[in-house]
Amino acid sequence: MRWFSSFLALFLFAASALPNTSNSLMDVAPDGKLLLVANTDNGTVTLVDAEKMKAVREIKVGKKPEGVTWIGKGPLALVTLYGESAVVIVDTEKGAVIERLATKAEPYGVVANKEGTRAWVTHEYPGIVSEIDLQTKSITREIPAGKHTRGIALAPDGKRVYVSEFYTGILHAIDLAKGEIVESWKGHTTDNLARHVLLHPTRPKAYVSHIRSIIHITDGRGSIFPQLSVCDLKPGEGKRRMSIGMDTFNSVYVTTNPWEADISPDGKRFYIVYAGTNDMNMCKVVDDDYQEISRISLPSRTGQNPRAVRVSADGEYCYIYSFLDFEVSKHDAKSMSVKGKAKVCEPAKTPEWIRGKILFNTAHSPMSSARWIACSSCHPDGNHDGRTWQNGEGLRKTTAMLGMAHTYPIHWSADRDEAQDFEYTIRSRLMAGPGLLKGPMRTKRGFEKIELDETTGGKSKDLDALAIYCNSFEFPLSPHILAPGKLSEAAQRGKALFVSKEVNCASCHSGPYYTDSSLKKPFHLHDVGTWSKAIDPSERMGSAYDTPTLLGIYRTGPYLHHGKAKTLMEVLTVHNKEDKHGKTSHLSQAQKADLVEFLKALPYEEPPSVTENTVRYHALTAPKKGD
Repeated sequence: MRWFSSFLALFLFAASALPNTSNSLMDVAPDGKLLLVANTDNGTVTLVDAEKMKAVREIKVGKKPEGVTWIGKGPLALVTLYGESAVVIVDTEKGAVIERLATKAEPYGVVANKEGTRAWVTHEYPGIVSEIDLQTKSITREIPAGKHTRGIALAPDGKRVYVSEFYTGILHAIDLAKGEIVESWKGHTTDNLARHVLLHPTRPKAYVSHIRSIIHITDGRGSIFPQLSVCDLKPGEGKRRMSIGMDTFNSVYVTTNPWEADISPDGKRFYIVYAGTNDMNMCKVVDDDYQEISRISLPSRTGQNPRAVRVSADGEYCYIYSFLDFEVSKHDAKSMSVKGKAKVCEPAKTPEWIRGKILFNTAHSPMSSARWIACSSCHPDGNHDGRTWQNGEGLRKTTAMLGMAHTYPIHWSADRDEAQDFEYTIRSRLMAGPGLLKGPMRTKRGFEKIELDETTGGKSKDLDALAIYCNSFEFPLSPHILAPGKLSEAAQRGKALFVSKEVNCASCHSGPYYTDSSLKKPFHLHDVGTWSKAIDPSERMGSAYDTPTLLGIYRTGPYLHHGKAKTLMEVLTVHNKEDKHGKTSHLSQAQKADLVEFLKALPYEEPPSVTENTVRYHALTAPKKGD
């Protein structure tokens, strides 16, 4: 009890001086006069006058900024560049980057201490936290932080950071003195897509916004659920993590894709935004270690695709970043009445691409009739969800859409030759939407590949826009290379094995995208011994599958169409005993390790933006802005 009293006192002491210590695309200056907003698609951050709600300046920072935080009281700020393996220090008064620090891959969330002397950054891959000395402008250490870490929050006493695993929702506490994980809070095995961590300012509680992916149900009313997990940070026995279904919480007012949350400085009001349905809940915090939050009212509507919510340090205002309106709105924190809006940037892409991204991220009609699921619920920003789903045709691992424009046909069974064929998914039980095409389509019978006979492209501007967006995702270079185009010695040995006739990987994984997928018929499907009745008795479409690209394979596990291979080494050994998936049984363990090193290094050079197999509807062929 004495320990808890000291703990609580420490929270109370630090809370008033330490606002905004959780990761976000937006941060409020400690004096409340300025906002800093990251424009991920534009590669910029925007400084906003919070009193006048007017953009002051837009500053170029680099590729895919995903996190911002003020350094001390400003005017310096720290920005993570997810697409560049770097963080930058920005002088917001001068409107310029003054320092660039190279980091490990995929820096995402960032927080800084109130003194502005230290900052901590999560890296989704390889799952570490970088500690930055802001005085010497150097990275002092890299701390193992779990797998695919995104969310991060700094404890009020500055002794711990709490991080969330993106694909599992697991919360880890990292002791900064020890430089290691000292506690973890696991939830359901279905927890997924947790990109944010929030700490209560006066109680030992952590909040993780996420979804639940129920992989054995492919019905829009039972597959994806909005969720909030509340973790009790006190040590000892008892309930340490509880999960709140935000649909039942709202009397089955369905919300989709919880993105992040914030809390008032006095700890009494809780705010959470839902990116898929353009909603926000304002709740009352209940200090009972049981209910945790109670609804003040049904969710209120926001702008398009809200991805950030922040409360000012004085608790008077709440700010919401509507990502696809390119706008921040200012609200009275108690009534949520709108007090002003500020445009933060102009769209960097074409109107068709923007429209496609809106459709991809929404659970509203015509994409869905029940509001439970958006395309981004399983393909967040075009990536995968780390899940293998029990579909009607059998087990199917979610694939990333990176490089998809060049690797048609798509799906493991090669049953679609246009991104516009996603109209069948929109109209299916999974999304249950009316769809983007007018009129009827050929009805699917069983697992007949009728999508290959149905021409869907060019019949709907919205459907074509969705295709342009889906076909726009590109591969970053692998972090497992020495430099662009330069492989390690082990990877060079692995490459020699990969292309050799004795191993024969390159006979199927060929070309710049390491796949023989082609729209020329007959399609190249292969039985490489990865399926049997013993492995998946639910398979309905046979044992031959399309060749997936190997680019980016270092971060897309588990592997194979059924997700049974946990590692790349298991692909070469456990799931290749008959040497149908390349001849590897004769290789030594060291040679197999070299082959894995080569696979992890893909891509080690930029693949071409157009190939003979590139489809018509992609970002390069979209009309330019102003046309």
